[in-house]
Amino acid sequence: MKSLSLRRRKTKDTTTDADAANASPDSANAAAAVPDAAPPTAEVAGPVPDAVTTTLETLDGDRVKLTVTVHEAEFERAVDKAFRKLAHEIRMPGFRPGKAPRRLLETRLGSAAGRHEAIQEAVPGYYRTAIVENDIDAIDGPSLEITSGEEAGNLVFDAVVPVRPQVTVSGYASLQVEVPSPTASDDDITTQIDALRRQHGTLEVVERPAEDGDRVTIDIEGSHDGEPVEGLTATDYLYEVGTGAVVDEIDENLRGASTGDVLEFDADHPQEEGSLHLHVVVKEVQAMVLPEADDAFAAETSEFPTIDELTDDLRARITTMKQAQAAVMAREHTARAVAALVTDEVPASLVESATDDRIRDMAMRMAQQGLDFARWIEATGQDTATMREGFREEAGLSARVDLGLRAVATAEGIEADESDVDAHLGLMAAQADRPAADLDELRVEMAGAGHLLELRADLRKQAALDWVFERAEFVDEEGNAVDRADLEPPEPEIVIPGVGVLEDEGGLLEDGLLEDGLLDTTTTDSDTDSDTDSDTDSDTDSDTDSGTDSGTDSGTDSGTDSDSDSDTDSHTTTDTEQETSA
Repeated sequence: MKSLSLRRRKTKDTTTDADAANASPDSANAAAAVPDAAPPTAEVAGPVPDAVTTTLETLDGDRVKLTVTVHEAEFERAVDKAFRKLAHEIRMPGFRPGKAPRRLLETRLGSAAGRHEAIQEAVPGYYRTAIVENDIDAIDGPSLEITSGEEAGNLVFDAVVPVRPQVTVSGYASLQVEVPSPTASDDDITTQIDALRRQHGTLEVVERPAEDGDRVTIDIEGSHDGEPVEGLTATDYLYEVGTGAVVDEIDENLRGASTGDVLEFDADHPQEEGSLHLHVVVKEVQAMVLPEADDAFAAETSEFPTIDELTDDLRARITTMKQAQAAVMAREHTARAVAALVTDEVPASLVESATDDRIRDMAMRMAQQGLDFARWIEATGQDTATMREGFREEAGLSARVDLGLRAVATAEGIEADESDVDAHLGLMAAQADRPAADLDELRVEMAGAGHLLELRADLRKQAALDWVFERAEFVDEEGNAVDRADLEPPEPEIVIPGVGVLEDEGGLLEDGLLEDGLLDTTTTDSDTDSDTDSDTDSDTDSDTDSGTDSGTDSGTDSGTDSDSDSDTDSHTTTDTEQETSA
C-alpha cells in the first residue's frame, strides 16, 4: 500500500534563501503523509459554512478522482496549528519553545511556511474524510495534487484513487463442489482396527532379513568429521525399520540386514554441511505379530464383546468426525469454486493487502502464545520477503474470493441485513466492555472511521456465500453425490463412549485437509508391549470470514481456518466449534 505524497502545480516561489535556511525540516520535507491522519482540529470559534466540499469523478482503469475544496477560513485553522508546531521547533530569541507569536514566525520564516506545513499535516485528514463520506472503496493510496490555494485562498486538491474493481462471474448458481467424503469407508475401519491391533501386538524374534515394520536391536555409532555426534551413539537401541526417524540411509541399509551384520555407511547430515559416518551392528531382528481381529480381541481390548459391535462403534465415530470435517471444508471449497470463476486480473495491491493480513494474523497468534514475531523470524533465519512469497498464492486466492463474492452479491441484489449489522455492533460493544452502549452512537463512530463500510461489505459477502452454498451440488472425491444433511455442522460437543483408536495412520484426517495446510494432526505413539487406552479428541475449528483476507486461513475471508487434532485414550471426543466472523 503506497503512502500519501503531495504534488503541487508549479507556482512562483516567493521563499527567500534566508527563509529556506531557517525553515523547519518538516516544512521543507514533502514526505509521505499518514492516510489515517485526522483532519485539523477546529481552533477558531464558530462554524464555517461549506467548510469542505467534494466532487467525485469516475476515471478509467478502476480509479476515481476526488476534488476537495477547503474553505479559506477552515484551512486557516490548520495554518494556525502549523505555526504553533513551528514555534516548538524553531528557537526565537527571548521566547521559550512554543511561545513565539505567529507574527514573529511569519516575519522570520515567511507567511508561506505555516501554510506549507499545514498542507502536509492536514490534507491527509481531509482526504480520509472525503473517502469515508463518499463511500469510496479504495484499495491503495491516492495520488494527491494541490491545484489551488498553496499560497492563499481556498485550498483545492485532487486525489486520484485506485478502487476495487467490479467483476462479473457466471456459473455460480450451479456449482459442483468436491468435499471430503462425510462417511466412514471400509478402508477407514480397517486402518483403525489395524492400528488397535498394532497397539496390542507382540514382538517375536525371527531368523530372516529385516523388513519394514520389523524392530531391530542395534548398536549405533555416528560421527561427523571424525567427532562423535551426540544422540547418534547408543547400545541395544530398538529401532523400527522404515520409519525414517533419523536419516533415510539408516533404513536403506537395515532393509535386508540380518542378525550379526555390521554396517558401515555415510549419510547426508540433515543440519550441517558434510556427511555423517555411521557404524551399525545388527544384534536382533523382531517381527510384530498382530492378534486376530475377532470377538476375543474385541472383548480384550474394548468395552464391546464382539468385533462387529466394535466395528459398528468405530464406523459411527469416524463418520461423526468426517461429517464435522466435511461441513467445515464445504464452505471453504465453495468459496474456492467461486474464486475460480473470476477471470479478470486481480490488482496487485489487493494481493499485497491480503498478504499483509496473513502476516499480521500470524504475528498476532504468536503474540497470544507469548512469542515475539521479529525474534522468531531472526531465530529461524527467515526474511520478510521469503515469508511474503510463501503467503502470496493463498493471498491471491483470497483476493479472488473477495471479488467473486462481491460479484455474486451485485448480480443477485444481495445486501447486508441491518439486523446482522446491529448484531455485530452489539457484539463489538460487549467486547469493548460497553454492553449498554447505544448502537446508534457506535454506528456513527464506525461510519466516521470508515469501518461500517467494511462491515457491510463483509456481511454482504457472507450472505453471497450462503446463497451459492444453498444452490451448490456437493460430491465426494469419487464423484458420488453428498447429502446436504451430512454437511450440517454438528453440535459443539459430542461425547460418545467406546474405544478410542482413531489414529491418523491411514491418512483419514489428511483427505481434503492436510493438502491445503489447514489441519494440525497429532498421533499418539503407542507402546507395543503395554495395554494402551485409545482416545480421539478431534477439534475442528472453522473461522469463516468473508473479508478480503480469505482463502484458507479463513476464513477465506470467506474461507475457513480449521484445526483438527487426533489423540488416543479410552473414549472418543469430537469437538466441533464453528465461528462466523465478518
